[in-house]
Amino acid sequence: MSALLAGKRLLITGVLTEQSIAFATARLAQEHGAQIVLTGYGRMSLVERIAKRLPQPAPVVELDVTDPEHLDSLVERLQPHLSELDGVVHSIAYGPPSTLGGNFLEAPWEDVATAVHVSAYSYRSLAMAALPMLRPGAGLVGLTFDASQAWPVYDWMGVAKAGLESTSRYLARYLGPKGIRSNLVAAGPLRTMAAKSIPGFQQFEESWVQRAPLGWELADPEPAGRAILALLSDWFPATTGEIIHVDGGYHAVGG
Repeated sequence: MSALLAGKRLLITGVLTEQSIAFATARLAQEHGAQIVLTGYGRMSLVERIAKRLPQPAPVVELDVTDPEHLDSLVERLQPHLSELDGVVHSIAYGPPSTLGGNFLEAPWEDVATAVHVSAYSYRSLAMAALPMLRPGAGLVGLTFDASQAWPVYDWMGVAKAGLESTSRYLARYLGPKGIRSNLVAAGPLRTMAAKSIPGFQQFEESWVQRAPLGWELADPEPAGRAILALLSDWFPATTGEIIHVDGGYHAVGG
């Protein structure tokens, strides 16, 4: 197997289960020659256990992307494991129950603010926390779910993802002069822990499988992981502010 990421040093957030896009990314990254560090929050023992299921056990650092102390100390806590960073994967999103499942008109601002903070603003926070370690040519990659239209039950998380997509474009603008790229991968629906927590999310599944021109595997996060690795590799040196759809082509034909 070719070493697409030989010598690359990556920080990967959001590895919580083996079904996650983040885990697929971490596994593929190691298989392609990268050295990685994972982050976790809240359920650290679970993340550490999952990290041992990678081809090589990976160190894990605690990171709450809404905690200024965690962000301010990130570089100090990463440096025992990595001297520099060639890439950061943002696989973090959360919305309180009131922000999902058809409650768009009822969700209070406090809950909406949490969804936007964790799911959109945190991309900027993570980028700035890692910036001292990011070398020229490095890439940031986040995960979105196509925010160009209003989906059933996705509600304020869709708004947060629209904010994430705009945030990525602004990071591309402001970090480009430093040689740092920012791109997003818009994956189709997957049966991850995050998706299962959204009431009614299964409404997407049947339509996607039937209408995606290339078909769609609901339990396979590897295509999204491969796209993330490609964006972190040296094969996209002049691409930034982009959204790569990994959805079987569904976005091109509509629902």
